[in-house]
Amino acid sequence: MKQLSPLRLMIIGFVLLVLGFVLPFSMLLQILPSTLLLNFLAYLSSLFGLVIGIVGLVLYSQARKRGGD
Repeated sequence: MKQLSPLRLMIIGFVLLVLGFVLPFSMLLQILPSTLLLNFLAYLSSLFGLVIGIVGLVLYSQARKRGGD
């Protein structure tokens, strides 16, 4: 399996964070029904987006420090 680049990890993390914002906002506006599954999915996407984004940022800073990127 090809390893993901730090920039791609940050993009994936950002997309997950946006999804974690859009889902509860659309439930608030009653576009989507507020179910336990959607609430849990919104929470997990926010959590994983934050973690993946931070990991991508750390890997990016390490690559820049070594001069590899």
